[in-house]
Amino acid sequence: MSQEVEIEFKNLLTTEEYDRLAEDLFSQAKVIEQINYYFETPSFGLKRNHAALRIRKKNETYTLTLKEPHPDGLLETHDRLTEDEFLSWTSGIPTEAPNVSKQLKQMAIDISSLTYVGRMTTFRKEIPYQGTLIVLDKSIYLDTEDAELELEAVSKDDGEKVFRSLLANYQIPFRETPAKIARFFHQKQRTS
Repeated sequence: MSQEVEIEFKNLLTTEEYDRLAEDLFSQAKVIEQINYYFETPSFGLKRNHAALRIRKKNETYTLTLKEPHPDGLLETHDRLTEDEFLSWTSGIPTEAPNVSKQLKQMAIDISSLTYVGRMTTFRKEIPYQGTLIVLDKSIYLDTEDAELELEAVSKDDGEKVFRSLLANYQIPFRETPAKIARFFHQKQRTS
């Protein structure tokens, strides 16, 4: 599928909260390593459109994903890339990606203006939980490490109920949590 609406909830975690969830809920889940490579225009055209663009390397596959606002969550548009295309993108020569390019044109962003700005490595564990998928992430980027809990749901209302209940059960306070790419850019700005 080249497009989907992602409904997710997320919460940053302390080390103790992460360890407790890892032991209680995720002890049998295997670790999945994924690397996100982030892109932006020199004038922050994606940010101005409240959008984000990344290539995710996972299990030796490369997926280019554009995330845009949607009333129910985020609209994700995907293109699968070859390793050569991935290397071209990260070398500053973005190749044509039919689905993402179409969306970028609607934002008046020329694909050739995109530049690679950095990467984040995430060690992920995921399990089904009360009709949703919960994800425990530990991410490393720009000499920083953080942890978060995510919940993906098919319905916004059901997802929020399950997420709030899960946080309450583990006595984890709700924290406004920016997306990974926003945390990446915030840290990049602080270290520049």
